[in-house]
Amino acid sequence: MLDFSRFELLTFDCYGTLVNWEEGILRCLHRLLAAHGKDTDDATMLQLYGDFEARAEQGEYRRYREVLQSVVRQFGEQLGFTPTDEEVRSLPESLKEWKPWPDTVTALRELRSRFQLAIISNVDDDLFAATKPQLGVEFSQVITAQQAGAYKPSLKIFELALSRVGVPAHRILHIGQSVYHDVLPAQSLGLATVWVNRPSARAGAGAVKAVEGRPDLQISSVAELAAAASGP
Repeated sequence: MLDFSRFELLTFDCYGTLVNWEEGILRCLHRLLAAHGKDTDDATMLQLYGDFEARAEQGEYRRYREVLQSVVRQFGEQLGFTPTDEEVRSLPESLKEWKPWPDTVTALRELRSRFQLAIISNVDDDLFAATKPQLGVEFSQVITAQQAGAYKPSLKIFELALSRVGVPAHRILHIGQSVYHDVLPAQSLGLATVWVNRPSARAGAGAVKAVEGRPDLQISSVAELAAAASGP
């Protein structure tokens, strides 16, 4: 069990960890596929999403809104249909409707009473601005892929965060739903890590690349984190 007295700052991934992005992604993509007479199961859809997103984030940086538009086009190429311009925009436009997990707000408020909280997210500033009011707390820092010009698991976004927060790495605990995007790169910079293994149609990976890792703590919700941090 982690000694939470070690930590001054908790840094969170947002989409997947605090927000139920799979529900939002699947709702939008099922609607898109149905419009073209296509269908596939949720686990396959999440695997394809993770592959397509990673491919779109390679190479020269482009904003997350464009990444999500590329994901829609790649679904069309994979499944044999051509999305309309409106359909291409539908996935990034749906992000503002993605909702926090039921435990998120209460757990964040409990944690905020003991720790500084920050966000490290693969997103655009304006897209996160639509999510922030739903999270119910103030964050000491919000570091986005747009600000870093790079997407996790690139170390650039974590290095930007470390340069801003004013807290040494050994006093920071990073919490994320993705071993690939969050646990492995954070560990490489000396941060302790928590893997939030949220329930998913694609168990253990969800909508991201599946990799092996050894987080300092594995939980299934942020509520579990708040309970662990409060002690016996």
